[in-house]
Amino acid sequence: MSEPRKFWMRWRVRIGYPVAVLYWLLAMPTPHWIAIGAAVSAFGLLVRAAASGELRKNQELATSGIYAHTRNPLYLGSAILAAGFIIAGHSLWSGLLVAVYFSVFYYAVMRNEEDDLRAKFGDSFQQYSASVPLFFPSIFKAEKPPSEGVPRQTFSWQQFRRNREYKAMIGTVGALAIVWLRMWLRGRYGY
Repeated sequence: MSEPRKFWMRWRVRIGYPVAVLYWLLAMPTPHWIAIGAAVSAFGLLVRAAASGELRKNQELATSGIYAHTRNPLYLGSAILAAGFIIAGHSLWSGLLVAVYFSVFYYAVMRNEEDDLRAKFGDSFQQYSASVPLFFPSIFKAEKPPSEGVPRQTFSWQQFRRNREYKAMIGTVGALAIVWLRMWLRGRYGY
C-alpha cells in the first residue's frame, strides 16, 4: 500500500475521535432535532444493513441488489447516518465539522478501496464500475441480470451477522444517547 493510501486509512479513525468530541461540544441538540436525526440515522442503518447482508468481502464482487445502484452502499449508509447526527446536533459548526470530515476522508477511502477491488477482480470490476456510480445511487436504473456463471448476491441475515453490521446499530444508539446527554447537560448546567 502506498504512503498516501496508508495515510487516509490510518488517520480516518484517529481523526474521527477528536472530530466526535468537537461535534459534541459544539452541538446544541433539542428533543425535536434528536428525533428527526434519529429517524434519518435509522434510514442510514437500513441502507448499511441491506449492503452488509449481500457483501461477501474478499470472496466475490458484489454487483446486485443495492450494489447495482451504487458501488459504495455502506459508505452511502454511513453518510446518511452522519446526516442524521448533523441534524441531531442542531448546530451549524458541528454539522460543518462532520460534513467536512466525512467528505475528505471517505472519498479518499472509497478510491483506495476501488484500487484494491480493481487489482483483485480485474475486468469484472472495470465493467461494473463503468456502469454503476461511485457513491450517489442511480435510483431508476434497472438491475441487469448477472452474467452467466456470476452468482447473484441475495440478502442473508447470516452474512449480515458475519459482517458484524449489528455493531453499527449499537454504536448509533450509543452515540444518540451521548447527544441526548449533551442536551441534558446544556439544559441543566448551561454547559
